[in-house]
Amino acid sequence: MLESQILTSQDGAVCTLTLNRPAALNAFTTAMLMQLRNALDAAAADDSVRCVVITGAGRGFCAGQDLSDPLVKPSMEAGDLPKDIGHLLDGYYIPLAQRVRSMPVPVIAAVNGVAAGAGANFALGCDLVLAGQSANFIQAFSKIGLLPDCGGTWLLPRLVGRARALQLALLAEKLPAAEAQSMGLIYRCVPDADLATEAQALAQRISALPVRAMAQTRLAFDAAGRMDYDEALKLESAMQSRLGFAADYQEGAAAFLQKRAPKFTDR
Repeated sequence: MLESQILTSQDGAVCTLTLNRPAALNAFTTAMLMQLRNALDAAAADDSVRCVVITGAGRGFCAGQDLSDPLVKPSMEAGDLPKDIGHLLDGYYIPLAQRVRSMPVPVIAAVNGVAAGAGANFALGCDLVLAGQSANFIQAFSKIGLLPDCGGTWLLPRLVGRARALQLALLAEKLPAAEAQSMGLIYRCVPDADLATEAQALAQRISALPVRAMAQTRLAFDAAGRMDYDEALKLESAMQSRLGFAADYQEGAAAFLQKRAPKFTDR
C-alpha cells in the first residue's frame, strides 16, 4: 500500500493538509502531487470545510521537485534521450496550480523552513502566505538550467514587480521570510514557534467570514489582471450581482442593520 505523503486533519471548518516527506524536506514526487490534488478535491467537495491550511512536516515546507523521481531523473547512460519535463508540468503541476486557484474556499500556506522551486511557487499561489522567521524562499530553477514553474512566471512579477522577480529567478538566492514580507511577496512573517498557532487562528477567523465572496474576490483579481479597466468594472458588476442574490449578502446586510454578529453559510 502506498504510504500517504499528504496528511489530512480537520478542526471545525478548517482542513489542514500536511506535506509528509520530512526526510526529503517534503520534495514533490508524482505520487505526492497526485495525493495533494486529490486532498484538495476532497476539501473542495466537503461542505463542512470553509478554509484550507497547507504546511509541511518536519523542518521544511517543500524543497521543490524531487529530481530522483522517475519522470524527471536524467539518465546516466550514454545515448539515452532526455526526459520531457513538460509532461510533468502538464500532467501534475498545472492541474495542481489550477486546483488551488479555483478552490471554493480560501487557502493559506503556512511555510516552515525552506520553500524552494515549485514548492515556493505552490505556496505563493495560495491566497495568504504565513511564514516562520527561519523560513526562506528560493527560486532554485536557474541552478539546474530551468525557469520558474508551478505558476512562478505569472506570480512573481505580479507580486513584486519585474525587476525583483528577475532578481529572484536569475540569481536563485535565498530570500528570508522577513524580507519576503517587506517586499510584499508574502502576507506575514511570524516567530517559528507561533507559526502553526497563527495559521490556525487565521484560518478559524476566515472560516467564520463569507468565504464564497472571498473565493470570488480571488477569481476577480486573477481575471482583472488580463483585462483593461472598463472590462474589470463590468466583471465587478456581474460578480457583485450574483453575490447580491446569495444568502451571505442578505445575512451580512441584515446583521449590520440589526447591529448583531452575522452567521455566514454560503460556500
